[in-house]
Amino acid sequence: MRPPELTPLFASADVLKGVGPHVMTLLKKALRMPPGITQPRVIDLLWHLPTGVIDRRAEPTVAAAIPGTIATLKVRILKHKAPPRGNTKAPYKVATEDETGRLDLVFFRAQRSFVERQLPVGEERYVSGRVERYGETLQMAHPDYIVAPEARADLPLLEPVYPMTAGLSGKVLLKAERQALDRAPVLSEWQNAPWLKERGWPSFHDALRRLHHPDDAADVSAGSTPLQRLAYDELLANQLALGIVRESFKAQRGRPVKGDGRLRERIATALPFSLTNSQRTALKEIEADMGAPRRMLRLLQGDVGSGKTVVALLAMTTAVEAGAQAALMAPTEVLARQHAETIAPLADAAGLRVGLLTGREKGRPRDELLGRLASGEIDILIGTHALFQDDVVFHDLAFAVIDEQHRFGVHQRLALQTKGGDGGANMLVMTATPIPRTLLMTHYGDLEVSKLTEKPAGRKPIVTKQISNTLIEKLIARIKAQLAEGAQVYWVCPLIESSDVSDLAAAEERHAHLTQVLGEGVGLLHGGMNAAAKDATMAAFADGNLKVLVATTVIEVGVNVPNANIMVIEHAERFGLAQLHQLRGRVGRGSRESFCMLLHAEPLTKTAQERLAMMEETEDGFLIAEKDLELRGGGEVLGARQSGDAEFRVAGGANYAELLSAAHDDARMILASDPSLTTARGEALRRLLYLFECDEAIRLFRAA
Repeated sequence: MRPPELTPLFASADVLKGVGPHVMTLLKKALRMPPGITQPRVIDLLWHLPTGVIDRRAEPTVAAAIPGTIATLKVRILKHKAPPRGNTKAPYKVATEDETGRLDLVFFRAQRSFVERQLPVGEERYVSGRVERYGETLQMAHPDYIVAPEARADLPLLEPVYPMTAGLSGKVLLKAERQALDRAPVLSEWQNAPWLKERGWPSFHDALRRLHHPDDAADVSAGSTPLQRLAYDELLANQLALGIVRESFKAQRGRPVKGDGRLRERIATALPFSLTNSQRTALKEIEADMGAPRRMLRLLQGDVGSGKTVVALLAMTTAVEAGAQAALMAPTEVLARQHAETIAPLADAAGLRVGLLTGREKGRPRDELLGRLASGEIDILIGTHALFQDDVVFHDLAFAVIDEQHRFGVHQRLALQTKGGDGGANMLVMTATPIPRTLLMTHYGDLEVSKLTEKPAGRKPIVTKQISNTLIEKLIARIKAQLAEGAQVYWVCPLIESSDVSDLAAAEERHAHLTQVLGEGVGLLHGGMNAAAKDATMAAFADGNLKVLVATTVIEVGVNVPNANIMVIEHAERFGLAQLHQLRGRVGRGSRESFCMLLHAEPLTKTAQERLAMMEETEDGFLIAEKDLELRGGGEVLGARQSGDAEFRVAGGANYAELLSAAHDDARMILASDPSLTTARGEALRRLLYLFECDEAIRLFRAA
């Protein structure tokens, strides 16, 4: 159970004074909350960190106040001058003074009774806001704060500035943040004292206080010691949790799975190419894992077109040779069907019985499929999230492959594993997103890793060029000539339909334009279409009935049309490097020379220039991934925003890679010396896991 001292932090935010239903709705928009959490909590406010401060410490006299600066002034109220009745445009003015000069406080569309209550004639008040000169007079329009001398302490001299949402007042949020801070307990230290001293880092509680109630403007700067401390805490919690999941997994009794090679031999013979050296190495590593008495959990990362599907099929065939079943799970229906089509001819050659289960299979066909699966008549089941459902029962699942792992959480991975019965299923996770080492540690720290670094023989380099969108008609003319020679073209647009807000070329408009210029044979594919329409369009393109496919990024992962040799990416400057690389990987799969044209608007930002230049320079996905990490930071590279994965709430800024590497090593040492976290530091670290909601790790401890 969660330690009682943390209970106040996990209470709903509406326990705080001034946080009613309306403010809760606004907080829900402003705060980043973990997946599955629908109502803001006190802890979500604590992780909502300021991005800067407003410094109100300058307290000059009125005469010494500098126009254009923020100042806190002590003044006496002289008189109120309301605007003429009916004139809503004229301001409401309040004349004030100190011993050195006069200051007008100015309010537009103000309620007279409110202003009179705030500023009673003859009394003193502290006012804080921006001082401006209007003619000969100094004035302050709509002071940020008006407080009586006895309430002076309520005026935040260093006021944190938080990310906001429309309708949420800064004062309301600040008040809620201060109350959340008051509920934060002082906890036993979980970091090593020498490490804290060496870094000059404060305690956890002091770090929180200095961020939400800064002593100095530097406290909330990007590399500040309070921020670094909390970032390291979060990374250490992440690394510990992954380490615990990994150790727990290794400790579970596995199921050795060994084949005799007869079916794999048939597949190898049916392949139109021989395996690359890195494919052979990966298969040896997977085979060794499968044959071991512990459970297998391995990541296969390979660049676009490096032959991961073939490796996965041969590994699944090993399980079938051993008399068991295998499963392959993909994140989308399009990708699941693509895998089924790629695997079908090879499976036929080996006599493997393959089934496909997506959300579209319903009624009697679905029931029949599940019956065949449960009786062992299906050797390999390919599908989407539908594989998680309770009524999907395998006769004997020994091996499971998850494609594009970053779209699935640890929980989902475990859910598929448990379908493997007593010994659990051996697990292979695949990704076509080459992942830098830092992200491997963060998102895949619980997996062993195999890499595919070569492309199959016969794959030609893809000529990549950036082109200004002013030359679009020239490009279309060149494409027309290529189409006459049998080429096929992907044309990717970033939006589905026209928008008043954006000037981006929309897929529907581009489709209409290309149809006008190139004639029939131009298809359209976007995320708003139903699955059957998507499949029909893709099939028409794959069969060559469509020559040009205008699409949004739904074609990014897994679509395989060997004859397609031209990729046009419109508004390429709006895409991330990894996404550009994934899209380019849709061409260059056949014997024709292939091209990737990066259409962009002028002028390009420095970052966009670097991205497009990198695309022209190299096809090496691992180099591109490192550059993407450098340009974008860790939180976004794996598409976390799109996939619903929780990004880090504190970590990800200055020194990210260095802190993550240290946390990775620290977690390994902790678990090596105190695997059950029972020492004094171990107990404190358990609280850290609860604080950052590493529930999977905590659940495994409780089960142990």
